Amino acid sequence: MAKIAFILLCHKDPDAVINQAQSLTAVGDCMSIHFDARAPRAQFDTIRDALKTNPNVTFATRRVKCGWGEWSLVQATLHALHAAVAQFPDATHFYMLSGDCMAIKPAQYVHDFLDRRDVDHIESFDYLTSDWIKTGWREERLVYRHWFNERTQKKRFYAMFELQKRFGLTRAIPGDITVMIGSQWWCLRRQTVESILEFRKQRPDVMRFFRTTWIPDETFFQTLVRHLVPERDIDSRTLTFLMFTDYGMPVTFHNDHYDLLLSQDFLFARKISAEAHDLRRRLGVLYACEGARFRISNEGRSLFTFLTGKGRTGHRFAPRFWETESTLGRERDLLIVLCRKWHVARRLVDCIRTSTGLPCIGYLFNDESCALPDLGGIQDSMDKRHRHRRALLRMLYEHYDSDRLLICLDPSNLDLIEDFCRDRSVTRLLEIDCDFSDRDLIEHAMRVGLAGDGTPPETLARLLPTIRNDMALETDTLRDRNFAHHSRLREADPPARNARAIAAFLDCSEPIAGALATTDQLFAE
Repeated sequence: MAKIAFILLCHKDPDAVINQAQSLTAVGDCMSIHFDARAPRAQFDTIRDALKTNPNVTFATRRVKCGWGEWSLVQATLHALHAAVAQFPDATHFYMLSGDCMAIKPAQYVHDFLDRRDVDHIESFDYLTSDWIKTGWREERLVYRHWFNERTQKKRFYAMFELQKRFGLTRAIPGDITVMIGSQWWCLRRQTVESILEFRKQRPDVMRFFRTTWIPDETFFQTLVRHLVPERDIDSRTLTFLMFTDYGMPVTFHNDHYDLLLSQDFLFARKISAEAHDLRRRLGVLYACEGARFRISNEGRSLFTFLTGKGRTGHRFAPRFWETESTLGRERDLLIVLCRKWHVARRLVDCIRTSTGLPCIGYLFNDESCALPDLGGIQDSMDKRHRHRRALLRMLYEHYDSDRLLICLDPSNLDLIEDFCRDRSVTRLLEIDCDFSDRDLIEHAMRVGLAGDGTPPETLARLLPTIRNDMALETDTLRDRNFAHHSRLREADPPARNARAIAAFLDCSEPIAGALATTDQLFAE
């Protein structure tokens, strides 16, 4: 059975560190602690005195002053690993943690998970070809030397960078290694850790290289594991659940996140708020319990994106220049059906196509699988469709040799709706207002990734009011824009009223509109 040696890097809150160590070692696992040398000595003494009688706790062979983005974080980890390997010869796995991490599964679950596959769990993606780095420096982290801390010695950091850049003082990456990148929160097997510590002695050239790279805790272990371990023995993922805001800051979890955390397919989570006393207590109790079962729905990241996005109004980015300078055409009509129940919109649109011969496209900006003609590749991905939205629609007008085109959009695409309504073409909207049962909302949540098959009923019950209120807000926001040519078709309205809305939208005769308004089973599930 797996026995874990936790490698804990921490720098504050001695009481929390003590509680964390006692909780994780109470079930037979062990821990090696590195407490930042920048912290007061008295705090370190408090931790050491409280844990000195615990045989499953040891301390790093040396305390290092740590700084973000520096080699010091890797050095501190190596010191803690060295102590753990020597002190705990029966440890099978070494799990990297911070003082803000806590288990979100019981110890029994954690051990069973590690026993199922004999692999190293570490994010490890090709540094130069992957998209792990979203913005900012890439090669510059490696080919230039970085001696100063970017946050505390900003002027020196960038002055040295500019000096090297001006004189072309770049360096080569060691030829026999491929630099990899990933999360610094990993879980490695004993043989892998021992190989890393041995490699450290044998390859001083590689050590010198990484000592002056920028943010080496995201590359050092990730690179060495790939260099030393066969690919089949690596699961390129972190077992610690963490999220970041749009501004690159880690998301902090609070008391009301307990159920959310338990339903994620991870063993630990970071960061748990120091003020979330109830959450910390409940997670501590959870780790020691036996026989617990979990529904893994894994909706945490999509749910966070959904909820945080609701507080934003307006446009984050200005319209792109190629969009503002182009138009669909003054003589063209764009008809947009807006409906959250996609099957209802598709049913009506199929009838419109049959009755009028109007070229109709489904949810081309929402559904990757939406059938589109070959337009030279512009239709291949959702990213291309959004980026070249006007060009895409112009090509569709030309493909169908028509000045009228009907498309479907989800009402959540307010930016697209506003963009098309600003165009020089005539844009008409038909909003289909459907009734939503709780079952409808659950299916919507699953379709957009807010819930999964394993999401517990109590979590869904808490989520439903948020989704319902969000839909109501979207509807109000849409109507507050006062778009011209905006018609509404409501499930609760009589066919005669809906026929008038369809006639205004399509600019068609009353008999055709009446037939469409009475489409058989239009609102049926």
